[in-house]
Amino acid sequence: MLWGLIGLVVLLWLFGFIFNVVGNLIHLLLVVAVVLFLVNLFRGRSRS
Repeated sequence: MLWGLIGLVVLLWLFGFIFNVVGNLIHLLLVVAVVLFLVNLFRGRSRS
C-alpha cells in the first residue's frame, strides 16, 4: 500500500511539472511522502 501511495504522489508530482496543476501542493505532498517513507524505513530497521 505504501508503494502505491508513493507511486501516486510521484505521478501527481510529474503532472504538476508538466501541466502546472496544483503546483506547490503536489511538491509539498511529495516531500511529506518521502519523509514518512524514510521514517518508516528507519523504524523498521531499528526493530530487527
